[in-house]
Amino acid sequence: MTHSELFMDPGLARAARALCLVSTKVVALRSGLDEQRIREYERGVGALDAAEVQALTDALTYFGARFIPESDRGGVGVRRKFTRTKVEMIDTWEAEGGPVGEDDV
Repeated sequence: MTHSELFMDPGLARAARALCLVSTKVVALRSGLDEQRIREYERGVGALDAAEVQALTDALTYFGARFIPESDRGGVGVRRKFTRTKVEMIDTWEAEGGPVGEDDV
């Protein structure tokens, strides 16, 4: 994963996870962190070291979060990696399903 110069705080982590619609359990599995530690970090009652914050950031990025670093235009933030239209298209593709059949023409 790409390492970023980003100040990750508990609110930003919680917002990114909510935006991506993933549970702490799923993020924990992807990041290799303990689920309870992620919950505590998001509530502001626990701390993560720099490597753990990077693992959390990488996991959230994998699930579609795009972090916006602080600049002269504003503070840090998070948004979806894909537009609403793209997310709807992906949801449609994933929901198509159906029985598997021969694809020879």
